[in-house]
Amino acid sequence: MKNTLEFKNVNYYYQTKTDEIFALNNINFTVENQQFASLVGPSGCGKTTILSLTAGLLKPSAGQILLDGQSKVDTSKIGYMFQKDQLFEWRTVWKNITLGLEIQKPKDKARKLELAEQLLKKYDLYGFINQKPRSLSGGMRQRVALIRTLALEPELLLLDEPFSALDFQTRLSVCDDVYEIIKSEKKTALLVTHDISEAISMSDKIIVLSHRPATVKEELSLNLSGETPLKKREDGMFATLFDKIWRELTNEQN
Repeated sequence: MKNTLEFKNVNYYYQTKTDEIFALNNINFTVENQQFASLVGPSGCGKTTILSLTAGLLKPSAGQILLDGQSKVDTSKIGYMFQKDQLFEWRTVWKNITLGLEIQKPKDKARKLELAEQLLKKYDLYGFINQKPRSLSGGMRQRVALIRTLALEPELLLLDEPFSALDFQTRLSVCDDVYEIIKSEKKTALLVTHDISEAISMSDKIIVLSHRPATVKEELSLNLSGETPLKKREDGMFATLFDKIWRELTNEQN
Protein backbone atom coordinates (compact mmCIF):
# COMPACT_ATOMS: atom_id res chain seq x y z
CA MET A 1 0.00 0.00 0.00
CA LYS A 2 3.00 2.34 0.36
CA ASN A 3 2.76 5.46 -1.86
CA THR A 4 -0.56 4.17 -3.28
CA LEU A 5 -3.49 6.53 -3.88
CA GLU A 6 -7.04 5.15 -3.74
CA PHE A 7 -10.38 6.79 -4.50
CA LYS A 8 -13.28 4.75 -3.12
CA ASN A 9 -16.86 5.71 -4.06
CA VAL A 10 -16.02 9.43 -3.97
CA ASN A 11 -18.81 11.96 -4.59
CA TYR A 12 -18.38 15.71 -4.57
CA TYR A 13 -21.00 18.48 -4.55
CA TYR A 14 -20.40 22.21 -4.39
CA GLN A 15 -22.66 25.19 -3.90
CA THR A 16 -23.13 28.15 -6.19
CA LYS A 17 -25.26 31.19 -5.40
CA THR A 18 -28.27 29.56 -7.03
CA ASP A 19 -27.69 25.82 -7.11
CA GLU A 20 -25.91 22.73 -5.85
CA ILE A 21 -23.58 21.24 -8.49
CA PHE A 22 -22.98 17.48 -8.58
CA ALA A 23 -19.36 17.34 -9.76
CA LEU A 24 -18.10 13.78 -9.10
CA ASN A 25 -20.23 10.64 -9.05
CA ASN A 26 -18.91 7.48 -7.39
CA ILE A 27 -15.27 7.88 -8.47
CA ASN A 28 -13.16 4.75 -8.01
CA PHE A 29 -9.56 4.30 -9.11
CA THR A 30 -6.13 3.36 -7.75
CA VAL A 31 -2.68 4.73 -8.58
CA GLU A 32 -0.10 2.17 -7.46
CA ASN A 33 3.32 2.81 -5.95
CA GLN A 34 5.67 4.44 -8.53
CA GLN A 35 2.93 4.41 -11.17
CA PHE A 36 2.45 7.41 -13.47
CA ALA A 37 -1.28 7.90 -14.09
CA SER A 38 -3.15 10.55 -16.07
CA LEU A 39 -6.69 11.89 -15.83
CA VAL A 40 -8.35 12.85 -19.13
CA GLY A 41 -11.91 13.94 -19.75
CA PRO A 42 -14.12 16.68 -21.19
CA SER A 43 -13.39 20.26 -20.19
CA GLY A 44 -14.98 21.09 -16.84
CA CYS A 45 -15.59 17.47 -15.87
CA GLY A 46 -13.75 17.72 -12.55
CA LYS A 47 -10.15 16.64 -13.22
CA THR A 48 -8.62 19.46 -11.18
CA THR A 49 -11.28 18.88 -8.50
CA ILE A 50 -9.87 15.36 -8.10
CA LEU A 51 -6.38 16.79 -7.59
CA SER A 52 -7.71 19.29 -5.04
CA LEU A 53 -9.47 16.49 -3.15
CA THR A 54 -6.29 14.41 -3.19
CA ALA A 55 -4.24 17.32 -1.85
CA GLY A 56 -6.72 17.94 0.95
CA LEU A 57 -7.72 21.35 -0.41
CA LEU A 58 -11.31 20.06 -0.68
CA LYS A 59 -13.20 17.40 1.28
CA PRO A 60 -15.27 14.70 -0.47
CA SER A 61 -19.03 14.82 0.04
CA ALA A 62 -19.01 11.02 0.29
CA GLY A 63 -16.53 8.17 -0.01
CA GLN A 64 -12.88 7.80 0.95
CA ILE A 65 -9.53 8.99 -0.38
CA LEU A 66 -6.64 6.89 0.91
CA LEU A 67 -2.87 7.38 0.73
CA ASP A 68 -0.76 4.55 2.09
CA GLY A 69 -4.07 2.97 3.14
CA GLN A 70 -4.82 5.87 5.50
CA SER A 71 -7.97 7.98 5.14
CA LYS A 72 -6.44 10.85 7.11
CA VAL A 73 -4.01 11.91 4.41
CA ASP A 74 -0.75 13.46 5.55
CA THR A 75 -0.53 16.41 3.15
CA SER A 76 3.23 16.67 3.71
CA LYS A 77 3.46 13.48 1.64
CA ILE A 78 1.95 15.25 -1.38
CA GLY A 79 3.71 17.56 -3.83
CA TYR A 80 1.73 19.78 -6.22
CA MET A 81 2.91 21.22 -9.55
CA PHE A 82 0.66 23.87 -11.05
CA GLN A 83 0.06 25.09 -14.62
CA LYS A 84 2.58 27.89 -14.05
CA ASP A 85 5.94 27.27 -12.42
CA GLN A 86 5.19 29.78 -9.59
CA LEU A 87 8.84 30.83 -9.35
CA PHE A 88 9.54 34.14 -7.64
CA GLU A 89 11.51 36.37 -10.00
CA TRP A 90 13.31 38.25 -7.20
CA ARG A 91 14.73 35.05 -5.66
CA THR A 92 17.61 33.02 -7.07
CA VAL A 93 17.12 29.47 -8.31
CA TRP A 94 18.49 28.20 -4.98
CA LYS A 95 16.23 30.47 -2.95
CA ASN A 96 13.22 29.32 -5.00
CA ILE A 97 14.06 25.66 -4.54
CA THR A 98 14.54 26.01 -0.78
CA LEU A 99 11.44 28.16 -0.19
CA GLY A 100 9.36 25.23 1.04
CA LEU A 101 12.07 24.27 3.50
CA GLU A 102 12.19 27.86 4.79
CA ILE A 103 8.45 27.74 5.42
CA GLN A 104 8.15 24.22 6.84
CA LYS A 105 11.38 24.29 8.89
CA PRO A 106 11.64 20.47 9.05
CA LYS A 107 13.81 18.91 11.74
CA ASP A 108 16.01 17.36 9.05
CA LYS A 109 16.35 20.61 7.10
CA ALA A 110 20.11 20.18 6.64
CA ARG A 111 19.62 16.78 5.01
CA LYS A 112 16.88 18.15 2.73
CA LEU A 113 19.09 21.07 1.71
CA GLU A 114 21.77 18.57 0.76
CA LEU A 115 19.16 16.62 -1.24
CA ALA A 116 18.14 19.80 -3.08
CA GLU A 117 21.78 20.44 -3.99
CA GLN A 118 22.19 16.86 -5.21
CA LEU A 119 19.05 17.15 -7.37
CA LEU A 120 20.34 20.35 -8.95
CA LYS A 121 23.60 18.62 -9.84
CA LYS A 122 21.89 15.45 -11.04
CA TYR A 123 19.57 17.31 -13.42
CA ASP A 124 22.07 19.83 -14.81
CA LEU A 125 20.88 22.96 -13.01
CA TYR A 126 23.66 23.49 -10.47
CA GLY A 127 25.41 26.00 -12.71
CA PHE A 128 22.33 28.25 -12.50
CA ILE A 129 22.02 28.14 -8.72
CA ASN A 130 22.66 31.88 -8.23
CA GLN A 131 20.72 33.09 -11.27
CA LYS A 132 17.18 34.52 -11.32
CA PRO A 133 14.36 32.58 -13.02
CA ARG A 134 14.08 35.12 -15.87
CA SER A 135 17.44 33.90 -17.20
CA LEU A 136 16.12 30.32 -17.57
CA SER A 137 14.28 28.72 -20.49
CA GLY A 138 10.71 27.52 -19.98
CA GLY A 139 11.88 23.94 -19.69
CA MET A 140 14.53 24.78 -17.11
CA ARG A 141 11.99 26.70 -15.06
CA GLN A 142 9.75 23.62 -14.93
CA ARG A 143 12.68 21.47 -13.82
CA VAL A 144 13.42 23.99 -11.05
CA ALA A 145 9.75 23.90 -9.99
CA LEU A 146 9.83 20.09 -9.89
CA ILE A 147 13.07 19.99 -7.87
CA ARG A 148 11.56 22.52 -5.43
CA THR A 149 8.72 20.04 -4.92
CA LEU A 150 11.00 17.00 -4.67
CA ALA A 151 13.21 18.70 -2.05
CA LEU A 152 10.30 18.26 0.39
CA GLU A 153 10.39 14.50 -0.33
CA PRO A 154 6.72 13.92 -1.19
CA GLU A 155 5.50 10.39 -1.86
CA LEU A 156 2.86 11.47 -4.38
CA LEU A 157 3.17 14.15 -7.07
CA LEU A 158 0.08 15.92 -8.43
CA LEU A 159 0.66 17.60 -11.80
CA ASP A 160 -2.01 20.06 -12.96
CA GLU A 161 -1.27 20.66 -16.66
CA PRO A 162 2.31 21.69 -15.88
CA PHE A 163 3.28 21.94 -19.57
CA SER A 164 0.32 23.92 -20.90
CA ALA A 165 2.14 27.28 -20.97
CA LEU A 166 5.00 25.93 -23.12
CA ASP A 167 5.29 25.95 -26.91
CA PHE A 168 4.96 22.55 -28.60
CA GLN A 169 8.68 21.84 -29.16
CA THR A 170 9.63 22.85 -25.61
CA ARG A 171 6.68 20.87 -24.27
CA LEU A 172 7.94 17.65 -25.86
CA SER A 173 11.40 18.16 -24.37
CA VAL A 174 10.10 19.08 -20.90
CA CYS A 175 7.79 16.05 -20.87
CA ASP A 176 10.89 13.90 -21.34
CA ASP A 177 12.74 15.78 -18.56
CA VAL A 178 9.91 15.60 -16.02
CA TYR A 179 9.18 11.96 -16.82
CA GLU A 180 12.85 11.05 -16.37
CA ILE A 181 13.06 12.83 -13.02
CA ILE A 182 9.83 11.33 -11.64
CA LYS A 183 10.80 7.81 -12.71
CA SER A 184 14.40 8.20 -11.52
CA GLU A 185 13.24 9.43 -8.10
CA LYS A 186 10.69 6.56 -7.91
CA LYS A 187 7.66 8.78 -7.27
CA THR A 188 3.98 8.03 -7.69
CA ALA A 189 2.37 10.64 -9.97
CA LEU A 190 -1.08 11.75 -11.09
CA LEU A 191 -1.24 14.11 -14.10
CA VAL A 192 -4.21 16.17 -15.29
CA THR A 193 -3.98 17.07 -18.98
CA HIS A 194 -6.18 17.98 -21.95
CA ASP A 195 -3.50 16.64 -24.30
CA ILE A 196 -4.28 13.01 -25.20
CA SER A 197 -0.85 12.46 -26.78
CA GLU A 198 0.83 13.74 -23.63
CA ALA A 199 -1.22 11.38 -21.45
CA ILE A 200 -0.45 8.35 -23.63
CA SER A 201 3.28 9.07 -23.92
CA MET A 202 3.85 9.67 -20.19
CA SER A 203 1.49 7.27 -18.47
CA ASP A 204 1.41 3.73 -17.15
CA LYS A 205 -2.34 4.18 -16.72
CA ILE A 206 -4.97 6.56 -18.14
CA ILE A 207 -8.22 7.20 -16.29
CA VAL A 208 -10.93 8.43 -18.69
CA LEU A 209 -13.65 10.54 -17.09
CA SER A 210 -17.16 11.29 -18.35
CA HIS A 211 -18.88 14.66 -18.53
CA ARG A 212 -20.01 16.17 -15.22
CA PRO A 213 -21.03 14.66 -12.90
CA ALA A 214 -17.84 12.76 -13.69
CA THR A 215 -17.67 8.99 -13.50
CA VAL A 216 -14.74 6.76 -14.47
CA LYS A 217 -15.65 5.55 -17.96
CA GLU A 218 -12.54 3.47 -18.48
CA GLU A 219 -9.07 2.72 -17.16
CA LEU A 220 -6.39 1.91 -19.71
CA SER A 221 -3.13 0.21 -18.73
CA LEU A 222 -0.27 1.12 -21.05
CA ASN A 223 3.02 -0.59 -21.80
CA LEU A 224 4.43 1.24 -24.81
CA SER A 225 7.99 0.62 -25.94
CA GLY A 226 10.52 3.42 -25.61
CA GLU A 227 12.48 4.87 -22.71
CA THR A 228 11.10 8.41 -23.01
CA PRO A 229 7.69 9.92 -23.78
CA LEU A 230 9.00 11.13 -27.15
CA LYS A 231 10.15 7.61 -28.08
CA LYS A 232 6.86 6.11 -26.85
CA ARG A 233 5.06 8.18 -29.50
CA GLU A 234 6.75 5.95 -32.10
CA ASP A 235 5.12 2.77 -30.74
CA GLY A 236 2.62 1.19 -33.15
CA MET A 237 -0.11 1.21 -30.48
CA PHE A 238 0.14 4.96 -29.93
CA ALA A 239 -2.24 5.94 -32.75
CA THR A 240 -4.72 3.21 -31.78
CA LEU A 241 -4.84 4.42 -28.19
CA PHE A 242 -5.16 8.04 -29.30
CA ASP A 243 -8.10 7.17 -31.54
CA LYS A 244 -9.81 5.17 -28.79
CA ILE A 245 -9.55 7.97 -26.22
CA TRP A 246 -10.46 10.63 -28.79
CA ARG A 247 -13.65 8.73 -29.65
CA GLU A 248 -14.53 8.42 -25.97
CA LEU A 249 -14.14 12.16 -25.44
CA THR A 250 -15.83 13.12 -28.73
CA ASN A 251 -18.85 10.98 -27.85
CA GLU A 252 -19.04 12.86 -24.54
CA GLN A 253 -19.31 16.17 -26.38
CA ASN A 254 -22.12 15.08 -28.71
